Amino acid sequence: MSRRVLVTGGSGFVGGHVAAALRELRDEPVQLRLLLRETGHVGQEVETVRADLTDPSTLRGVCDGVDVVLHCASHVGSDERLTTAVNDHGTQALVEEAARAGVGRIVYVSTAAVYGRGPFTRALPSDLPLAPASPTSRARAAAERHVLDAGGIVLRPHLVLGPGDRWVEPGLAALLTALSAGLKDCEARHSYVEVTALARAVVTVGLSGETWTGAHHVNGARPARTSELLRKASRLMPHPLPGAPLTVEEARARLRDQPRLLHHLEMLAVDHWFVDEVVDEDFWTRQGVESR
Repeated sequence: MSRRVLVTGGSGFVGGHVAAALRELRDEPVQLRLLLRETGHVGQEVETVRADLTDPSTLRGVCDGVDVVLHCASHVGSDERLTTAVNDHGTQALVEEAARAGVGRIVYVSTAAVYGRGPFTRALPSDLPLAPASPTSRARAAAERHVLDAGGIVLRPHLVLGPGDRWVEPGLAALLTALSAGLKDCEARHSYVEVTALARAVVTVGLSGETWTGAHHVNGARPARTSELLRKASRLMPHPLPGAPLTVEEARARLRDQPRLLHHLEMLAVDHWFVDEVVDEDFWTRQGVESR
């Protein structure tokens, strides 16, 4: 008998790819249920439930008959009230509903931003205390605690790239546009994962017969240099950069009145390289993902 899997955030960046990966399963087809705030745009072949993480009362019954919850929904932004309502309180209510319904496994897609600013070099989850520095990352750290306390699994990617990315490459492109130049002598290492690979990993962890516990970094086996990330982002720009490459210090001076872009710069300037004892090169090989 196939298992029923509930995916939250199925219309979003990560959740949409997770739902697609579940639909593509051949060896073990599943019954897919999507939790969405609005259900009108989803095809009738997919079971949907309408609920809102900001309103816990709407979650009653969404986990009934569900074997696995893949929690991919989150709110990213500066509105602390909303990030707390969705990421913290919404996750708590979802976990409580999953426990009431007898769900066997819950997997939460979090972020390495819960560690705050680097540098982090070949860092394992057990090496790092949580030190979230933004409303979003604080609320997602709180969400992690609800999941972990219930015996669930937390996956922490760093940079997520690929179709539908509205944050990483667009943010780096905005940085380059503001500088009118690239960076030189800045070759820090950054963990990243393509969203399709991340989706496969989420599905694998959710459906695995193996015992998974705790928090794990889920990034590609090889980090990218800052220059590689900026080269990827430059593809979004209509014209070549007019200025000569800047040092990090020169770039800081140029961005001193733009705190958001300055934050991006400071991240690029130092290592954010995360590793994991389980989600390693062999893990990605089993997913059919080439090491990068």
